[in-house]
Amino acid sequence: QVQLVESGGGLVQAGGSLRLPCAASGRILGNLVMGWFRQAPGKEREFVAAVSWRGGSTDYADSVKGRFTISKNNAEKSVYLQMNSLKPEDTADYYCAAQISSSWSPPRYGYAYWGQGTQVTVSS
Repeated sequence: QVQLVESGGGLVQAGGSLRLPCAASGRILGNLVMGWFRQAPGKEREFVAAVSWRGGSTDYADSVKGRFTISKNNAEKSVYLQMNSLKPEDTADYYCAAQISSSWSPPRYGYAYWGQGTQVTVSS
């Protein structure tokens, strides 16, 4: 079992920045792939970004490419989402996700473990 705890959400004006940390704990045997997803009111959950612990490869949704950066700290079992140039359409609940995997490329689907979510609101 892997437990995930997110933090760092809040209210920010358009053009501002936020950093979302996610800490993993529990029985982690091997490598992880970790990702961030978001769900806006009335919409389905969507992929935002992901990183592979093995090699550090990253993947981003087109809507956030160039504005968001995902990074990891293997020793701390943590992943971070740095969000810059925020837009009102980035408003959503953001969820950290993880899957035990030795894949070099982080997937956009199939995550088994999820955090409780943190709310991000971007005002115009």
